[in-house]
Amino acid sequence: MPGFIELLRTNRNYRYTWTGQIVSEIGDHFNNIAVFSLALGHTGSGLVVTGVMLSRAVPAIMAGPIAGVVLDRFDRRRIMIASDLVRAVVALGFLLTLRFHYNWLLYVLSGLLMFASPFFTSGRTAILPTITNREELHTANSLTQTTQWVSLIIGTFAAGTMVSQVGYRWAFVANSVSFLISTCCIYKLVAPGTGFRARREALNESHVIRPWSDYVQGLRYMRSNPLILGIGLIGVGWATGGGAAQILFTLFGDVVFGRGASGIGIVWGSAGIGLLVGGIFAHRYGKRIAFSRYKWTISLCYLVHGGAYVVFSQMRSFHLALVFIALSRAAVAISSVLNYSQLLRHVPNHYRGRVFSTNESMVWATMLLSMSAAGIATQYYDPRSIGVVAGILSSTTAVFWAWAVITDRLPEPAEEGVEPEEVEVHGDPRHSG
Repeated sequence: MPGFIELLRTNRNYRYTWTGQIVSEIGDHFNNIAVFSLALGHTGSGLVVTGVMLSRAVPAIMAGPIAGVVLDRFDRRRIMIASDLVRAVVALGFLLTLRFHYNWLLYVLSGLLMFASPFFTSGRTAILPTITNREELHTANSLTQTTQWVSLIIGTFAAGTMVSQVGYRWAFVANSVSFLISTCCIYKLVAPGTGFRARREALNESHVIRPWSDYVQGLRYMRSNPLILGIGLIGVGWATGGGAAQILFTLFGDVVFGRGASGIGIVWGSAGIGLLVGGIFAHRYGKRIAFSRYKWTISLCYLVHGGAYVVFSQMRSFHLALVFIALSRAAVAISSVLNYSQLLRHVPNHYRGRVFSTNESMVWATMLLSMSAAGIATQYYDPRSIGVVAGILSSTTAVFWAWAVITDRLPEPAEEGVEPEEVEVHGDPRHSG
């Protein structure tokens, strides 16, 4: 925690980025709880929740390649601002769902919201090495991810209460306002020289009309680097069960334990507590961890994650179920922080947007299949049985990663994530606040 406070105190750019992040992400969870609860309220069917999740997954997959190329070509700060403004407008559009009770309207608005998101989320990760120095990078990554989970706790608990007490309208308004606050914060970011533009060469006509070539080049880079590709694939392994879990969280809170919107918020909030604890542990543990120990830690994390999720799905006590979902998510958090720190250290600046957006797209594509299967399964099987399968699928990731470690297929690449000139040039402006 002292490292987090020091980073926020001394690094002006990161302080603005963090402020915008926590506000907008809390707003996101207001939207999530309201939409899921509204979807169940319309039909009472888990299939509608699946439809909402799929309507978010497909656009996220489609946006990933586009976002990666755009973020590696143009000013990342401006792209993030544009994403926030678009999402602010779309978030207000959800007010229409309170007057027109059409499921397709929920799907369309959810899709638009998620299509714009990778341009911001991947951009925020990509600029971390630009706004921090080498010593700050792991702490910034840890705090960025931990903040996601803090906002999950605050946002879901608060949203569950707000929806239960004052209805959906204010949840949607709060989500829109949060994006506008984030816009103001990102606008405040400054960087000398090329600023937040990754590429230094001028864009000519041949570059502009060949975005697919750029994206394929990013894929080739990932394929040529076993660690970078392995981290991407481990996200895919998690998503085989993780997609189903997204749907099950809602069903367990509302249907299995019969606690309505408040129950959905409590389940998601407890998952957030586990993520927070895991993130803080990973920050301390990851500072000095050897590369070989890092690789074995990842296998252990996914074994614990899947096993704890299986136990969660079988718990009859609501409170004990919350303990095991927190444990499951703590293991995911440790893995996530350690993996992203490796990516930030080893991925060159001009590939950063494509790597992070491609990873996001691969995860969403796998989640789409997992959510589809889980949604269909809810028509024939109870959520507890589906939860067992989801937990086992996520645990298989540990086996494949361990095999790669044992066979020495994950060598450590050279550090390229923070360029020496970036650290030297950007040091003073970032610490002037």
